Amino acid sequence: MHLKKFNDGDNMKRLLLAVTCVAVVLGGCSSAGKKKVAVRQAPVKVVAVQAPALDAKGQPIAHVAFRPGISSVTVENMAKKQGCTGGVGAGLMTPPGPVEVYRMVCDNRTIYQAKCELRQCRAI
Repeated sequence: MHLKKFNDGDNMKRLLLAVTCVAVVLGGCSSAGKKKVAVRQAPVKVVAVQAPALDAKGQPIAHVAFRPGISSVTVENMAKKQGCTGGVGAGLMTPPGPVEVYRMVCDNRTIYQAKCELRQCRAI
C-alpha cells in the first residue's frame, strides 16, 4: 500500500480552509438566533439653575452661561475659604489662555471673582 505524503504547505492550506469553514458556520449560527433587544436608558434629571437677579447690594447680576476652566476648582476652593459657597461653581468669563478671569455667584448673592495668570490665582 502506498501512502501519499503531504508537505507542510498543503497541510497548512487544509488547516486554514477547515478553520475558515468552521468560523463561517459558527458565525452564521450565532447571528441567526439573536433577537434585537431594546436598551432602556435611565432617565436623566435636568435641573435649570438660574443666577439670582440681584446681588446683595441690589445691583443686577448678569447671567452668563457656565463654562468650566482649568482653574475652576482652584477658584471655588478660594471662594469657599472666604465663605462663598453654592451656585454652579466658578465659571470662566474670558477666553481660555494664559490669563483667565473666573466668577462665582455665592449663596448670599455676592459675587466672587478671581484672576488666574498661568494657573496662579488671586481674588479681584
